[in-house]
Amino acid sequence: METVEHLAARMAAQIAALRQGTMGWQEWRSHLPQVEPNLSEVDLRRTHLSGINLSTANLTKAYLTEATLIAAILSRATLTKANLYEVNLTDADLSEADLTDANLIGANLTRVDLQGATLRGADLREAYLEQAALSRADLIGTDLRRAILKKADLSDANLTRADCSCASFNAANLVSATLSRAKLYKADLIEANLTKATLYKTLLVEAQMVGAYLVGATLIEAVLTQSNLSWANLSRANLSGATLDQTNLHQANFSRANLEGANLKGADLRSADLYKADLTGANLFEANLFNANLHQVNLHQANLQRAKMPDGTVHP
Repeated sequence: METVEHLAARMAAQIAALRQGTMGWQEWRSHLPQVEPNLSEVDLRRTHLSGINLSTANLTKAYLTEATLIAAILSRATLTKANLYEVNLTDADLSEADLTDANLIGANLTRVDLQGATLRGADLREAYLEQAALSRADLIGTDLRRAILKKADLSDANLTRADCSCASFNAANLVSATLSRAKLYKADLIEANLTKATLYKTLLVEAQMVGAYLVGATLIEAVLTQSNLSWANLSRANLSGATLDQTNLHQANFSRANLEGANLKGADLRSADLYKADLTGANLFEANLFNANLHQVNLHQANLQRAKMPDGTVHP
């Protein structure tokens, strides 16, 4: 068993090697390949370590603010409560890394590999995650306000209770992702793929979802007030009890969707496809259904008071 002095000496040697940059670190590791680096609470602020291999390293509470780690290898590394404020991790490998409660505010994570990573409770406000790989990532309770996730892969990711207000998921892959009780206020989900995603009680007020793909998605009791879902595909989606008042649903596809008990007060459903949709008990007060397809729609006990019907007449 190593003494405290030996451990301290090894830690000092590791830090000294790191401060020499990537080449110095690689030389140190070549002499001790069996050692898993322990760099907990290490201070590497503003250091340049592009391409460095820190896989499986313990970087708990490490200070990496404004560090440059382009194309670094941090797979299966432990970065719990690490400070990665404005770090540059472009093209880095963080697959299966543990970033629980990490500070990633303003971090550059463009094209980073975070597949299977744990980011529970992490702060990713204003982080850049364009084209990032986040498949199967744990993002429960993560703060993603104003983060950029354009064209990112979040398939099967778990964003339960995450705060994604004003975040951009433009053209992102969210197939089978879980976003239950997440906040997506004013989020950009234009042309995002949310096929079979779970958005139970998700807050989507004023969200931009033009052309979004939500086939078979679960939006039970979701709140989409004043959001824009024009041209979106919600075929076979479950929107029972959802709130869609004042929502833009122009030319949206709701064929075979479940809208039982949904609130569509004042919604714009012009030219929408509601073929075989279930609108039992739905509130369509003052909704605009001009030129909409209501073929075989179930409107049992639906409120159509003052709604504009497909032929342009106003319902009594």
